[in-house]
Amino acid sequence: MSDESLRPSGDSGRDLAAVVAGGTVDVPDFPKPGIVFKDLMPLFADGRAFREVVDGIVAHHGPESFDVVAGVEARGFVVAAAIAYAAGVGVVPVRKAGKLPRRALSASYELEYGEATLEVHEDAFIAGQRVLVVDDVLATGGTAGAALELVERAGGTVAGFTVLMELAFLKGRERLSPRKVHAVLTV
Repeated sequence: MSDESLRPSGDSGRDLAAVVAGGTVDVPDFPKPGIVFKDLMPLFADGRAFREVVDGIVAHHGPESFDVVAGVEARGFVVAAAIAYAAGVGVVPVRKAGKLPRRALSASYELEYGEATLEVHEDAFIAGQRVLVVDDVLATGGTAGAALELVERAGGTVAGFTVLMELAFLKGRERLSPRKVHAVLTV
């Protein structure tokens, strides 16, 4: 196997994928035995690396291709807010059930280790508003599918979907097809 084939890869190229890989720590048996949690907090804490990743995501989509960024709870909030700031647009949270103070739409889904429900305010988007949906990790696609559904039910138009890391062996990209997935790092 060549050194090149061992380098991280992703939809924005090997260099940006390597930045995400270098800022990720594997935590075994969290939140349940047998799950390896991908901790991206070291990436968020490294200002230079985080800026490079955010700028890469904005460049991939083009800052004129979306009107607002929707971030999926909780680490997706961090990335979405940074992308929104860099692009000069607003940010909307997609929250876990029971966290929003006003009337909300909800979508339930299965995780690789349980079930959950996401919500977004009914009036989160202006009809037809182009929404870039952002999350930290794409696993089975359940969370992503629910978030994308909520954006559309709330009147937004999905302009793109980006994750920092895709766990390809869980086939989330296939579940989301024909929607396009932009993963900065694919493992």
